Amino acid sequence: MKKYNLPFVFGFLFLCIQCQSKKNHTQESKTEVITRVFEVAEDQFSYLISKIDTISPLLQPRSLNKDGSYRMAYKQDWTSGFFPGSLWFLFEYTQNEKWKTYANRYTMALDSAQFVKWNHDVGFMIQNSFGQGYRLTGNKTYKKAVVDAANSLSTRYRPVAKIIQSWDTDAPWIQGKDLDMPVIIDNMMNLNLLYQATKHSSDTTFANIATSHAGTTIKNQYRSDFSCYHIVDYDHITGLVRKKVNFQGYADESSWARGQAWSLYGYTEVYRETKNVLFLEQAKKIAQFIMQHPKIPNDHIPFWDYDAESTEEIPRDASAAAIVASALLELQEFDPGNKSKYLSYTETILRTLASDIYFAKKGDNGGFLLKHSVGNFHENNENDAPLNYADYYFLEALLRWKNSN
Repeated sequence: MKKYNLPFVFGFLFLCIQCQSKKNHTQESKTEVITRVFEVAEDQFSYLISKIDTISPLLQPRSLNKDGSYRMAYKQDWTSGFFPGSLWFLFEYTQNEKWKTYANRYTMALDSAQFVKWNHDVGFMIQNSFGQGYRLTGNKTYKKAVVDAANSLSTRYRPVAKIIQSWDTDAPWIQGKDLDMPVIIDNMMNLNLLYQATKHSSDTTFANIATSHAGTTIKNQYRSDFSCYHIVDYDHITGLVRKKVNFQGYADESSWARGQAWSLYGYTEVYRETKNVLFLEQAKKIAQFIMQHPKIPNDHIPFWDYDAESTEEIPRDASAAAIVASALLELQEFDPGNKSKYLSYTETILRTLASDIYFAKKGDNGGFLLKHSVGNFHENNENDAPLNYADYYFLEALLRWKNSN
């Protein structure tokens, strides 16, 4: 009787199954990809909620710790709005009242976050939760929370520099960093809150602050190739730039992948709200930088920093890819000359994220959707991990892809 190397045979069969799975996913239509992801998302989030719903006070799932336990976000954490936002996207896609009920519950768990004044990320917290809820339901309680949050965020506007200060200088994570009035590129993602608040209240102060910040950021936060610094520090007396640094990226002059994604998304939103071509041109040039970067892999899932170097394998960042995909799907509406290019690039990202490499199977990944994101590389914090904001922008991108032509 002929003997076989069973480990080799089983390994070969597993490889064949994996290849066939990838082939099948590649052959899926756009509608089939979107349907499959949302069907899995319903199972995943049901599982996730079953694991955390008894926590009191109700907290938001942020990621998984290295030991597989849940990392939860309190209501004033910058990531707290993403999970409720993902639940609103599930409701939007399925129209199932179950998801509306859960979305409302996790949104209302952020009740007092709109009054946070020590943190610029109130936009992430409130617009992605209450703001999405208002968009889908018209609930006036949600609308009021957006306006209250805009009032809070506006207290961080510094007229001398014409920017919204990101962090207070006594924040523990910047102690000893010699920062006076820091602005991070992430702040571009909080401007939409201000524009929406102007629509809700007819108070143009909010929109004026947002536009001022966006204009100043163009002048000071970008390099000649339209990549951006993570941080620009201003002098609180003169408003002049003190220095430009990169806490999150590989080096001060490197291009941190998620920062470039925030940048693209933010300026696309600002153009949508202002119709000022300055902001459209900025978004287009940022998109060009990202899409034509020589170190972007063929599947368009970037390394955590475009310029990172390592003797070991450099991790990819699914969260940055998801943000870029969602941003490009909005930008293609405003830049018809490059529409097909944006759609092609985005489709590659979304099909890759929906593949077995990045997309979790039912019951895996703690109930989160995407694997292989990078939170804070230098702090070894949420590296190669699921992240609630990766899931949020992935679902948003899929909804936008569904509605694109």
